[in-house]
Amino acid sequence: MRRLVAFLLILAFTASASAAAPEIKVNGNESIDFLVNGQLVGRYIVHPAAPKPHFFPLNSPSGKPVTRAFPMVKDLPEETKDHPHHRAAWFCHGDVIPEGITLTRKVKNVEGVDFWSESPGLGRIVCVEVGKPMRDGNHAWITTKNEWRTADEQKIMDETRTLHVYDLGEARLLTFDIDLHASVVPITFGDTKEGSFAVRVAEFMTEKRQKGGVIENAEGQRGEAKCWGRKSAWCDYSGPVEGEIVGLAILDDPRNPHPARWHARGYGLMGANPFGRRRSGFPDALEQKELVKLSRDEHLRLRYGILLHPGDAKAGKVAEHYERFVKLGEAKP
Repeated sequence: MRRLVAFLLILAFTASASAAAPEIKVNGNESIDFLVNGQLVGRYIVHPAAPKPHFFPLNSPSGKPVTRAFPMVKDLPEETKDHPHHRAAWFCHGDVIPEGITLTRKVKNVEGVDFWSESPGLGRIVCVEVGKPMRDGNHAWITTKNEWRTADEQKIMDETRTLHVYDLGEARLLTFDIDLHASVVPITFGDTKEGSFAVRVAEFMTEKRQKGGVIENAEGQRGEAKCWGRKSAWCDYSGPVEGEIVGLAILDDPRNPHPARWHARGYGLMGANPFGRRRSGFPDALEQKELVKLSRDEHLRLRYGILLHPGDAKAGKVAEHYERFVKLGEAKP
């Protein structure tokens, strides 16, 4: 863990210039830095060779790394090496079905294209355009455009993704405005637990380590057994990093047309999945059969937040910050 902290401190220092809160810096076609008071909140990877756009790292307000480094950093002996497709923080889905397109490569138990896992024969989300960073008070934002492609590089869907960063004083907030556009063919989002807006938390924060890590949702339910597959406005993962309790919450906007069920695991995964139905096994989706579908040229708009805070869910005031997240969405540019 000390090696990881040292690496991220160097990264934060090199990303920082004069203190200005908040700020977004574009690093060519490689990445986008999100900063508050000159300190790195997160680096968003947009390189076209990446399997999907993703954040790495994400840092707490005090600069502690709250996401796992693997597979972006491969030689940290204290980290697990499971699920190499868990790239710190990302959005995708494990079964996206493009009507009328013949898929030359099929994956077991996946009807369409798997964007969740990473291996030959699976889909990729490619960032094809990065806009100009914008700033307004304690808020900065940038718009990117992505193409969802099959293993044969055939586009099946367009996406406009606007990312915002807010300075909340004792906390940091990243929000994602996601516009999925069925620009090519009708799209169906398959029934799988493998999705969708997700993070993989730092190793020592996990419940599995039994060092004080805990998953908690908006209903006050705690632990994987009580949170997995449940519907809730938010879900939080907190635990110790370098002697400090820090936390990360995913926030599900109440205006999202399809509420999330939580794919939250004791080993460190936490994902908001709006598409899982009966087959996913989610307890709060067992009565749902109808899949989410988009007609040709239809849009699906979703909004999520990542709250980076000190302490656990209570100390980090996640419930209070969630209300602010909702209001910010009503007033966003």
